[in-house]
Amino acid sequence: MSVRPIHNTPRKPGDPPRIGLALGGGGPLGGIYEIGALRALDETLEGIDFNDLYVYVGVSAGSFVAANLANQMTTAQLCRIFIKNEAEVHPFHPGVFYRPAFREYTRRALSVPGLLWKALGRFASNPYDQSLLEAMTVLAQAAPAGLFDNEGLHDYLKRAFSMLGRSNDFRQLRRRLYIIAADLESSEAVRLGAPGYDHVPISRAVQASIASPGIYMPVEIDGRFYVDGTLRKALHASVALEDGADLVFAINPLVPIDASAAVRAGTMDPGVLTNSGMPNILSQTFRTMVYSRMQAGMAQYDEQYPDADILLFEPERDDAKLFFSSAFSFESRRMVCEHAYQMTRRDLLRRADALEAKLGPYGVKIRRDYLEDDQRTISTSLYGEMSPVKVPRGKHRDKPKRGPIEAGLDNVGEALQNVRSIL
Repeated sequence: MSVRPIHNTPRKPGDPPRIGLALGGGGPLGGIYEIGALRALDETLEGIDFNDLYVYVGVSAGSFVAANLANQMTTAQLCRIFIKNEAEVHPFHPGVFYRPAFREYTRRALSVPGLLWKALGRFASNPYDQSLLEAMTVLAQAAPAGLFDNEGLHDYLKRAFSMLGRSNDFRQLRRRLYIIAADLESSEAVRLGAPGYDHVPISRAVQASIASPGIYMPVEIDGRFYVDGTLRKALHASVALEDGADLVFAINPLVPIDASAAVRAGTMDPGVLTNSGMPNILSQTFRTMVYSRMQAGMAQYDEQYPDADILLFEPERDDAKLFFSSAFSFESRRMVCEHAYQMTRRDLLRRADALEAKLGPYGVKIRRDYLEDDQRTISTSLYGEMSPVKVPRGKHRDKPKRGPIEAGLDNVGEALQNVRSIL
């Protein structure tokens, strides 16, 4: 982890508890899962405002969600913009994640003739030491550093964070935000947003944190190249704890599937994972490595931070529906978000007694009536008359916080029925 210090101001007598949020990686679908889970938490937990937390920490897809929350984007707005595509102010298209790196392709293609002559020269200079095929392995340098260029994501966030009431500058945010990326050359994790790194635009920091090696081009910041911070750790909850958080809500979408359990649960057929091709096998392998590190880290938090609490939310490992979903499908995005919403609600209800005991000292209560309503969906959460009026700790307001995107969504009678029928 970066050796540069982070903020950790001493607490004054009478200060309210410090509540933080740590969001893990998991690609675009991981971010969608987090939005659904956060929506469930937001409407169910009274006494907490997810736009007014003490500290936000995000890595990879979680950095995208955390940066929007810290920039006063409500969970309802996140659902409307990124899941339902209802925003006209700054519409979001998933294609920004998948713009081919044509400039990189061209640069690498132009290098092929020189590499070919280099390979032939190596073989000709010592034909007995290596075969022609072995000499030709130098052509691997012509492979692009990444398939996609996520510069479009940086441009989108730069525009979104330039709107009134938002900022693309870490130093101008009302609350602390840390975006985790990995320095490609040193392999060190860096807290973008911490002192020494807080001059980096938030949009550029998110771009760097999302840059999965091989998928996206590394992102240059101050002459250094950065990639996905998940390479170091799936969930950087320790950053929030080191910053003085007393309670951290952690969401980790990146879990490997337990194929045997999934077969027993009826969510997949035997042999599907093995026969589903290399991408899913590689995904399972990567998830397993990252998840084991996360479990080891979580086990250490009790010893390192005995006075703090961490509440972890993640998918069930027997859920094949999430594992095999396609990030390219609009319907899959809707399904994953709704599924995460319902899974988190069930998790909250199942753990309600234990959670209330932990959350009570922080002034947070659980709305069991919402959790026990089996007809509730994200649509009713967003538009229905049952939507809660959240009153954060120490604040009083008559209506939920509304932004410019929500202002035009009052008359939704007929549209609501259409949305419900789709869901």
